[in-house]
Amino acid sequence: MAGAAGALAKAMAIVSFPSARVAELRASAPNVITQGAQFCCLAVGSRIFQRRSKEPSGPFASCSGAARSMVQSTLQKEAVVSADAPAALGPYSQAIKSGNLVFVSGVLGLVPETGSFVSESVEGQTEQVLKNMGAILKAAGSSYENVVKTTIMLADLNDFKKVNEIYAKYFPAPFPARSTYQVAALPLNARVEIECIALL
Repeated sequence: MAGAAGALAKAMAIVSFPSARVAELRASAPNVITQGAQFCCLAVGSRIFQRRSKEPSGPFASCSGAARSMVQSTLQKEAVVSADAPAALGPYSQAIKSGNLVFVSGVLGLVPETGSFVSESVEGQTEQVLKNMGAILKAAGSSYENVVKTTIMLADLNDFKKVNEIYAKYFPAPFPARSTYQVAALPLNARVEIECIALL
């Protein structure tokens, strides 16, 4: 990374002058790329050569293409739909895929076929929540193993231990980062709601 930082500093120094030594900047570019600092290349190279050359060539030609591709990929989003999980209760998606992540909306312990809670108990609802979440993750092309962050919302924080024991059966180590809150109320008077973010 020291080599990449040096190459970037050199490139930025050249950029400071309108009459930049283009050959030297191009020569610096492979250094940046091979060191794994594509973002540096994208930020510097694509701006310079798109402005100064109608037909970019050399390493910056592919670099600027990569920049466009990366931006387009990042900005795109795709709804995830699973018939094996409860339908959304409002104007939101079960989950959204964007880039290499999937964002799963808060999931309740509803039985997909009936739209009713599987049980009144927090244990029953927690099991169903996690089954529903697994179905959504599968539809997105992910799994429990790829979850990096969860948020648990409880109607009663005294239920935390019961929920935690069930939760631990679904997520293998290294466990996802997690936040847990007691809330004033949950949709349909649910006992528990869980949302997550996972890698694709």
